Amino acid sequence: MTRTAPLRSAALVAALAGCAVAPQPAGPRPTASAAVAAPPPPRLTPASPASVGMSDALPGRLDSIATAAIADRVSPGVVIAVARHGRLVLQRGWGRQEWTPSAATASDSTIYDMASLTKVVATTTAAMLMEEDGKLDIERPVSAYLPEFATPDKAAITVRMLLVHASGMKQFQNLWKEIKGREAYLQRIAAHPLAAAPGERVEYSDWSMIVLQAVVERVSGKMLDTLLAERVFGPLGMRDTGFNPPASLRPRIAPTEVQAFRGGAVWGVVHDENAWSMGGVSGNAGLFSSARDLAVFTQMLLNGGEYGGVRILRPETIARWTARQRKDASRALGWDTPAPGSSAGRYFSARSFGHTGFTGTSVWADPEKQLVVVLLTNRVHPSRDNPRIGPFRRAVADAVQSAVLDAPLRAWERDSTVRR
Repeated sequence: MTRTAPLRSAALVAALAGCAVAPQPAGPRPTASAAVAAPPPPRLTPASPASVGMSDALPGRLDSIATAAIADRVSPGVVIAVARHGRLVLQRGWGRQEWTPSAATASDSTIYDMASLTKVVATTTAAMLMEEDGKLDIERPVSAYLPEFATPDKAAITVRMLLVHASGMKQFQNLWKEIKGREAYLQRIAAHPLAAAPGERVEYSDWSMIVLQAVVERVSGKMLDTLLAERVFGPLGMRDTGFNPPASLRPRIAPTEVQAFRGGAVWGVVHDENAWSMGGVSGNAGLFSSARDLAVFTQMLLNGGEYGGVRILRPETIARWTARQRKDASRALGWDTPAPGSSAGRYFSARSFGHTGFTGTSVWADPEKQLVVVLLTNRVHPSRDNPRIGPFRRAVADAVQSAVLDAPLRAWERDSTVRR
């Protein structure tokens, strides 16, 4: 079948035009097909793959991949959501929440520990809101918001550097073994020597997002969880999403690692030890959510910041924050972008954005093809000593992209300038 060019949100297209993106291979672009010509619905609507220019073989292909992954002990359960042009073409689970045969089945309503997806769904989004409110300037030094950082080595760190993981901070210690509480963490991080000069290089760091959380909370006057519940999760109807989930939700929550020092399986409590030591609300981890909620959130971003008649962010903000920021790394502002060997696989467009979480979560959005892929697992159950998630993530991403029939399928070329 001939592949034709996808349609995109008009607002997001206009915003993307103002952002620098990696060049696309030259060549003619076919005409958009009538199957995807209709504007996206206000909310995600179930539809067949064929109705949005995708192969009807996709559900069967993902079924094979997910079933094989469970058999290979990647995770006891897998949940995938795929949407295109605002139509939900697949949202289902495979396997169970635990390895025991009597455990609850995994489904689109199973709640997973998001781990580092917290960095983008929660902390980055909160910072975007504060910028739009006029309370945050990412070009200003962190010390303008946190006097604790007005030290000779850290005075040059800007909020932008936190967002692209170029602050020079690197977590050398398991602070959770020594201290507890948010203020104690901030004081210890502020006092710790840098590993590199601010802005010199990109080095992924949980500490950057813990500090960004403090910045957001200082300028907003609200805790991160409260701010997001009021401004994002509540308005979008994301009822499965939040920090420190109540005990009543435990039957729907997939457990993570079995840790003897925490009394057994970590279940309904954040897996990340630093976030746990900070009380469960942290800029780097602590968020819980479901596939159905993450699909809504990501579709909001692809819609240019609006979903179900509710505006959360402006299109130009989303376009700027999800664009790659440096030539030597794949990082956007908070978000990541595709690169060789990443969880995005081989075919997500250069303008795509996404992120992963240590517990086995990931989300990718492709504005070029108006495509959303959410993949949730609890691959750390019962042990984090499980490296199989990487190839599985890429297989899912490639299967979804290969199912798009009305747009060119372009594989990544190896880029030696991107550090992973």
